[in-house]
Amino acid sequence: MIFSEYAYVRPEFETYKTNAQKAINHIKHAKEADEAVSGVIEMTRFMSELSQQGEIAYIRHSIDTQDSFYEEEINYWDEYSPLYEEVNNDYYRAVLESPYRDELTAVLPEQYFKMAEYKLKIFSPQVIQLLQKENELSSQYNKLIASAKIEFDGKTLNLSQLGPYQQSTDRSVRKAAAEAAFGFFEANEATIDDIYDQLVKVRDQIAKKLGFKDFVELGYIRMERYDYDREMVQVYRQQILNEVVPVTNKLYQRQAKRIGVDDLKYYDLSLEFVNGNATPKGDPAYIMEMGRQMYQELSAETGHFIDYMYDHDLLDLETKEGKSSGGYCTFIPGYDSPFIFANFNGTSADIDVLTHEAGHAFQVFQSRWIKQHELVFPTSESAEIHSMSMEFFTYPWMELFFKEETEKYKFSHLSGALQFLPYGVLVDHFQHEVYEKPEMTPAERKATWRKLEKMYNPHKNYDENSFLDQGTLWYRQGHIFDTPFYYIDYTLAQVLAFQFWKRAIVDKDPEAWSDYLAICDIGGTESFLEIVKRANLKSPFEEGSLTDVVRAIDETLSAIDDLNL
Repeated sequence: MIFSEYAYVRPEFETYKTNAQKAINHIKHAKEADEAVSGVIEMTRFMSELSQQGEIAYIRHSIDTQDSFYEEEINYWDEYSPLYEEVNNDYYRAVLESPYRDELTAVLPEQYFKMAEYKLKIFSPQVIQLLQKENELSSQYNKLIASAKIEFDGKTLNLSQLGPYQQSTDRSVRKAAAEAAFGFFEANEATIDDIYDQLVKVRDQIAKKLGFKDFVELGYIRMERYDYDREMVQVYRQQILNEVVPVTNKLYQRQAKRIGVDDLKYYDLSLEFVNGNATPKGDPAYIMEMGRQMYQELSAETGHFIDYMYDHDLLDLETKEGKSSGGYCTFIPGYDSPFIFANFNGTSADIDVLTHEAGHAFQVFQSRWIKQHELVFPTSESAEIHSMSMEFFTYPWMELFFKEETEKYKFSHLSGALQFLPYGVLVDHFQHEVYEKPEMTPAERKATWRKLEKMYNPHKNYDENSFLDQGTLWYRQGHIFDTPFYYIDYTLAQVLAFQFWKRAIVDKDPEAWSDYLAICDIGGTESFLEIVKRANLKSPFEEGSLTDVVRAIDETLSAIDDLNL
């Protein structure tokens, strides 16, 4: 069966609630352990089936946001998700309060109980209407971004399709393309400000009603951060400022020299070489063919995985009108199917997204043995270890895609991964400021972004764009709207992926892949720092944890004659 044949049937809430309540009562009123276990098995199946339908609707809507049927289904899920959450929370409470908790570990991983505790903390019937409003606002933002129709080069393009023009070797073209892209955001400035202002206020109300000091506290629990808190993140951000920003500043200076400009402007940043960035040497069909070969050769496990993905048509990679922006991987319970969504645009990002999202997909494919759909993926920062590390483990196959430009690509990819870290913590720092001061006006939020941007990204020069200079670059960052505080996760995982890069690519450590496989196999049955330990990596929160790996990257990049790439 291929993805287009996967059945979608909108769940009927009252039926789900009735069936679930029977299973929950088996747990609550169990006279012996077997009854409680039976109730857990039933609820696991109900919740898996519910998640299956929600994921299919989400994927099909993101593939075509103009499809009226799935638009209506997303409206249904926006409205009813909090109601299903209320039912499921009754189940989590029954599991935690069961006198047979020890016996329940036969069917529930230990991590499930921690997760259940966090689920109960982030929900109350009092906030259902606010959660519905939050969902509605997030969907409004996503639909707005997907609706972009920008006239450029005699064509009507979306934001993704403008990407290649922003990498043009002709400075006037990349400037015009950047202005066209950000012109869309400027034209919608009032709308985006209003959506985000409402989101901040709604989230603050949810946090206060649930008894939290602010949404930062609630946000950390929503993200299931079991091992670390905001103070540890603050120390980590300072390490990025101290150890990474000086190295990335050198890289931007090298970039200006490479592309022949005295003053690197915001619209120059996408061009890395005067003769053009490395690009894939083939169309999407070619990339797909080479991707299959790469994963078949990487390992027996990845070979089995990629054949499953291709044979079941579980990838949608080409950009088209009405398609949501960005890329993601998700998992469809019941069918045991990862799904990869992307927007190819003919740039090296096509390969990045293929390896990155395949890292996620491979992990959940390896973890599909886990019956509880909530634990197939680990928590976000752990999940990104798999995706970002896969980008490095596939380095030996990059010649399949880039041919004579392979070394150019690797230089860009490694330097870009390091340059990402300050931006990633900037997004996180910004959200802390916003949710610690929810009364800020839209103008004050923009000023806050620009202030922080000058700390983490001092190379950004907007003297020719007053719209960006007021602090609006974050408008394009969907995570800020959809999944607050889901961004530091990428940077934490990137630091760990760099450790895998050093072990696998620099040191040729044969155990690196084994350690990677080990953390793919366990899914979300362990917490972030437990997974870091299992992978034999150093925690990013340890003082000095960045020093060795940043030095190794700096030395590697410094040894390359980038002017002749």
